[in-house]
Amino acid sequence: MARRSRPRLQRVVAQLLEQHGRQAPPPADTAFGLVLWEKVAYLAPDERRAEAFEMLRKRVGLTPQAILAAKLSVLREIAAAGGKVEIEKRAQNMQAAAAIVIDEFDGSLDNVLRLPNRDAMRALQRIYGIGEPGAERILLLMRAQRVLPLDSNAARTLMRLGYGADHKTYSTMYKSVSDAAAKELRDDFDWLIDAHLLLRRHGKEICKTSAPRCEMCSVRAECAYAIAHRGRSSMER
Repeated sequence: MARRSRPRLQRVVAQLLEQHGRQAPPPADTAFGLVLWEKVAYLAPDERRAEAFEMLRKRVGLTPQAILAAKLSVLREIAAAGGKVEIEKRAQNMQAAAAIVIDEFDGSLDNVLRLPNRDAMRALQRIYGIGEPGAERILLLMRAQRVLPLDSNAARTLMRLGYGADHKTYSTMYKSVSDAAAKELRDDFDWLIDAHLLLRRHGKEICKTSAPRCEMCSVRAECAYAIAHRGRSSMER
């Protein structure tokens, strides 16, 4: 009997790994640290986010207790290092998140990781700004649940590959793409983390919202969008 080929998504991830190399996950080792990783910067490159996060680690600390005890002026300064948009709001949101963890989760967001998936998702989304993709990202990176979180870049990449369908409502599109990809996932944390990080990078750098760089895409032979638009991108540029 002939050996069955790998599911298409697994081939795609292998090709992206060859193109981009293994991607480093965020430098946070707690669930609350991953919340801070998201909040410390906004509309900023990963390098700038990492610099702001390290500043937060050194000057304040990464525990809910340290964040809540910090002067708001210090958190503003650190938030400014992570981007000039919504500085005050991001500083306040860090302390609001810390207060929720202390008041509702016995001072450690890691307590949520032991809950069943549905309850863990609901608990994480109690924190302002953490939606379904963000909650799934925390659960995966903390190796608590085997899921594939999709930021907007990853979701767009998978949709163009032919998973799910576009929709004016992002949550509807996200569910469509996530459901379509679910049957091809591996039950393996390392693979899922690679897939999450690689799809995100590919969407940011290659499979962009406008003027996708299809000629540089290692998975264009698998891509419904690239096949349908073959020849157009070079003409448009």
